[in-house]
Amino acid sequence: MGERGRRSYGQHRGRRRAPGRHGPAPIADDTGTAPSATLRGPGEGRAARRRAARRIKRRQRLRATREIPLLIVTAVLIALFLKTFLVQAFVIPSGSMEQTIKIDDRVLVDKLTPWFGWRPERGDVVVFKDPGGWLGQEQDLPARDDPVGIKQLREGLTFIGLLPSEDEDLIKRVIGVGGDRVVCCDDRGQVTVNGVPVEEPYLHPGNPPSQIEFDVTVPEGRVFLMGDHRSNSADSRYHLDGPGEGTVPEELVVGRALVIAWPYAHWQRLNGAEAFAQVPDSPSPAARGEPAAGHGRRE
Repeated sequence: MGERGRRSYGQHRGRRRAPGRHGPAPIADDTGTAPSATLRGPGEGRAARRRAARRIKRRQRLRATREIPLLIVTAVLIALFLKTFLVQAFVIPSGSMEQTIKIDDRVLVDKLTPWFGWRPERGDVVVFKDPGGWLGQEQDLPARDDPVGIKQLREGLTFIGLLPSEDEDLIKRVIGVGGDRVVCCDDRGQVTVNGVPVEEPYLHPGNPPSQIEFDVTVPEGRVFLMGDHRSNSADSRYHLDGPGEGTVPEELVVGRALVIAWPYAHWQRLNGAEAFAQVPDSPSPAARGEPAAGHGRRE
């Protein structure tokens, strides 16, 4: 072999194949055939990304659709829990507690403390169940004329606590508790509790403490109630001939009204216990040596 042939052979042996622009050359399979390369035209990568993004959005919408019923059920359960055990809103439909609470005010009622032994005290504003015949004697209000369907929806939302209760309960102020003797009126025209006249700053302007005379000893476990708008409140005074002489069993008390929550301009805490600060506790029935009984209406 000549010098030229040896030089050419050495050049071919030392030369290495340069990789292609798109990477190493394809490797043949067992049949000796190289696989064909997948080629993408201009814009094909962007189209694939858009399709992937649309698939992700569809999955997110589907997941959100599945979660909506769960969120609704959770909200309903929370509302029921709050209404049953913690606090409930009530709409005031009448003027029996004016000027303290006006018509259509929303009050929040504490329903938690009764589970821990709370009992009504003098001066408390309380919401209570109708003991029988009280609602019919309150001031007549125009009936709500809701269309079919709206009425049922409103009742359902009220039941679960998402709307305030309007017409199933009453709201009054506690004047006497078990053992107290509540009398109207003394020489100055004031209500007395256990012989002590009560200054009542919450009374509706121009209203006397009462135009109905009474002398009642409140049985144990019951309360004597009156509205702040005495001339427009069918309260314990109007039921003196009934069971308990107008008093209401404590078990019918739903809870104590804490605040006027709406409208915001009427917001205030509801109290009144300071008016009874000088009233002494009544002796227990055992100390009196007789069962608690009412004295009836004074003639």
